[in-house]
Amino acid sequence: MRVLLDTNIFIFRENDHVVPKNLQNLLVAMSEAGAKILVHPKSTEDLRRDHNSERREVIMSKIGSYSLLESPPDPSNDEAFLRRVGNLSDENDRVDAAILYSVYRDAVTYLITEDKDNQKRSDRIGLRNRILSIDQGLAVFQGFKNRKGLPYPPALSKVPVYDLDLADPFFEPLKREYSEFNSWFKRISQEGRNCLAYFNEDRSLGALMIQKFEDGIVDSNPPQAAKKRMKIATLKVDHTGYKIGELFVKLAVHDAIANNCEEVYLTHFLREKDSLVELIQEYGFESVAVNARGEKIFVKELQPDREKLTRLHPVEVAQKFYPIFCDGRMVKKFLVPIRPEYHERLFIDYAVRQTTLPEYRGRFIIEGNAIKKAYLCNSNNRVISRGDIMLFYRSGDRQEVTSLGVVERVHVNLRAVEEVSRLVEKRTVYSINEIRDMLEKPTVVFLFTWHFYLPRPISLAELQRMGISAPQTLTRVSHARYLEIKRRGGIDEHFTFN
Repeated sequence: MRVLLDTNIFIFRENDHVVPKNLQNLLVAMSEAGAKILVHPKSTEDLRRDHNSERREVIMSKIGSYSLLESPPDPSNDEAFLRRVGNLSDENDRVDAAILYSVYRDAVTYLITEDKDNQKRSDRIGLRNRILSIDQGLAVFQGFKNRKGLPYPPALSKVPVYDLDLADPFFEPLKREYSEFNSWFKRISQEGRNCLAYFNEDRSLGALMIQKFEDGIVDSNPPQAAKKRMKIATLKVDHTGYKIGELFVKLAVHDAIANNCEEVYLTHFLREKDSLVELIQEYGFESVAVNARGEKIFVKELQPDREKLTRLHPVEVAQKFYPIFCDGRMVKKFLVPIRPEYHERLFIDYAVRQTTLPEYRGRFIIEGNAIKKAYLCNSNNRVISRGDIMLFYRSGDRQEVTSLGVVERVHVNLRAVEEVSRLVEKRTVYSINEIRDMLEKPTVVFLFTWHFYLPRPISLAELQRMGISAPQTLTRVSHARYLEIKRRGGIDEHFTFN
């Protein structure tokens, strides 16, 4: 990721005054996200024109420590761009235009600027989401940092294991199954291991996930070769009905991916009716071995041999190797409009989403926890089918493509409230009254799996530059246009199969 600092940001950072706190935090967040910071050659020209000679000398002495943007694109012959930028009345405006053009031509990912004129121009040239103020940049890069594990809802708490009460009845089944549980719990407490926990109102445990990273051989029959793995050491949910188990799987898988793991695994004693096994098998965990205690070892591959994928239907790929998905030519792609209030509920871990007060008080948004979600509409589209890609376009306020899902099942011409409710239970944003209103017309239900957020959301202006209008209903996009969305949106090729 390449980030251009505008001249005014460079002056903020390198003059002899105290660096503003938000800029300090932004620079830390960019560093943690692995961003490469660049300065446009035109900025050096701008700095040389600074009338404050003392400041000019100080800053010019420091600019050599920055990487310059190499061979920046020249806007002088791009008449369409210049028309959209507007009047360039002086040399400062022309420098600004050259810097903006570097973002427009994708020479860099983002421009950080406090220049109000440049921020206004960003809308005109379709780059509202890539020309950022310090505070906007901080929100974006903290979102990138959160991709080291998706952000978790505030109803969950990340706490040290030693903060848990081992006398809580929640632990009794684990103590009965594992004679060494108490000693193991003491050891990981002393190690300072953290966990994700849900606490009931009386502060008793309702759900718990404890993880760790490993890179050695798994002692089992047959032995599992040394690999970088995440082990889910504990995954237990007593507070049922809120998709917390599904949420734990989602968080664990994306955390493992962010840490370059090849696998996620857990060990488990099988039971007659085993909801945990049903859950993890739904997302591609397979029983591959048995350990010395007689526990089954369930493994989910994150970096599979691509030959395996060629034999599977796109839906099977999305399930067995989630979050990998097929996006070749044979898979159709659709833009799916979703209103802001529904986007807020369906995609609760979207980086710039504002958390609501009830969530801070411990309330879960169930459909947001789920990996498998439901989308309803009155579209007469009969082309979309299992395995196709849904690109969700947040209409209204942000007007941008934010998220990607894969269609699992399609149900058409539905008219019965009971049937729709059964299909979409706890996976949709729609209330029963809204569903009833929709069913006055033939309704389509799409059951889909959420896979990724676009690291760089695609604005409406960018879509329009590609020849795509704001979608009012399900809108198919060509494979070529999808590839442009994929490139501009920063979708990681490691998790696509074509």
